[in-house]
Amino acid sequence: MSKLDVIIPVYNEGENIIETLDALGRTVKSPFRVLICYDHDEDTTLPAIRARGGWPFEILPVKNQGKGVHGAVLTGFRASTAPAVVVVTADEPTNAEILDPMIEKFEEGHDIVSASRFMRGGRVEGVPFLKGLLARAGSFVLYHVAGLPTHDSSYGFRMFSRRVIERVPIESTAGFTYSIELLAKCHRLGWKIAEVPAHQPERKHGSSRFRVMKWLPAYLQWFVYILSTTVLFRGPASVRLTGQAEGARGRQ
Repeated sequence: MSKLDVIIPVYNEGENIIETLDALGRTVKSPFRVLICYDHDEDTTLPAIRARGGWPFEILPVKNQGKGVHGAVLTGFRASTAPAVVVVTADEPTNAEILDPMIEKFEEGHDIVSASRFMRGGRVEGVPFLKGLLARAGSFVLYHVAGLPTHDSSYGFRMFSRRVIERVPIESTAGFTYSIELLAKCHRLGWKIAEVPAHQPERKHGSSRFRVMKWLPAYLQWFVYILSTTVLFRGPASVRLTGQAEGARGRQ
C-alpha cells in the first residue's frame, strides 16, 4: 500500500511532466502513487505520459470536478487514499528529493510538513520580484511574530496527513490558498507542523499559473487570521472539524 499520494494539478504540462515523473521515480524510495489532476481531455499532459510510460509507480488520471487549479487539487484530495498527501507542481522536478525526508517528518507525528525555501538550506531562483518579496516578507512576519513553525508560509509544496484532508474543512476558493488555510487552521488547533529545506528553481517551459494580485486578498485573509489568533487573541482553539466538536485534539 502506498504511504503517499502525490497530487499534480496540470494544465497542458506536456513539456514539463516527464522530467518531474522521472525525478519522482529516480529519487523517492517510499511507496507512492501519482494522481494527475487535469481539466480537459485534450490536455497535452495526458498523451505525453502515455507515450513515455514505464515508471515504477501507479499513475492515476483524475478529471477536475471543479474549476482551475483549486478545483483540481481538491478533486485530488477527494480521490486520495494514502496516509499522507502532497501537492507537487508539474514543473519542479528538483524537489522530488525532499519527499522522503518529508515522509520521515510525517511518520514522526507531524500533520503538516512544509517545504521551505527560506529556512537554512533552502533557496529560490527565477521568481518574479513582487511575488518573491511578498512571500518572503509575509513568511518572515508569521514565523517571527506569530510563531508559525515554518519559515515559508506561502509555498504550495506541502504534505498533509489523512487527518488534515478528512477533518479540516477548506473554505478557500482561489488558487493555492487552501494550503495556507490548512496551515493556519492546524496551527490554531495545535497540531504538529514541521519543515524541510526546498529549492524552487526557475520554470523551464510555459508560464506559471500563480496569479499574485488575483489571489493576494485570499492569502491576506489567512495571514490576518494567523496573526489575530496568535498575537491578538490567544483563547481556546475554535476551528470547526468535520464531524467533530470544536477544539484541539491529539493525533489518532
